[in-house]
Amino acid sequence: MTSRLHLAAIWAQSVDGVIGRDGGLPWSLPEDLAHFRALTAGHVVVMGRATWQSLPDAFRPLPGRENVVLSRRDLSAPGATVVHDVAEALRVVGDRAAWVVGGAQVYAETLDLVHRVEVTDVDVVVGTGVRAPRLDQGWRELAVDPADGGWHTSRTGLRYRFRSLERV
Repeated sequence: MTSRLHLAAIWAQSVDGVIGRDGGLPWSLPEDLAHFRALTAGHVVVMGRATWQSLPDAFRPLPGRENVVLSRRDLSAPGATVVHDVAEALRVVGDRAAWVVGGAQVYAETLDLVHRVEVTDVDVVVGTGVRAPRLDQGWRELAVDPADGGWHTSRTGLRYRFRSLERV
């Protein structure tokens, strides 16, 4: 029996390609968190140990989603399934839709398996930090919001946009 993998990835990145710094997001963008919640609700989310530990206690595990946490070491993650490698995570996911939600090492280990990517571009230069995965010419943009390629303005004052990409 062959199962079909329905694996997507989601992240927010600064215009200079940073997804995190000092164990967290280097910006406050409530609209992106709402977008993340809407897309991943009801699905399996796969994340690394550091991403799990960066979640506020009130959101660990991420509510309304089955949380799978990759960790090479023993980890207590109440409410989540802890696995030791990507192959084990994929066995847990099976043929269900799942989202890879971070961090950089988990993105690197799964990007070849992902068919869809949702990126929030945040109009801020961060400089140093954890870098977003690089998407090569094997990806095409399906949609951008706002549609004219411009920017939304957050209630925090930051500008942002959402992009949907699929593997060609």
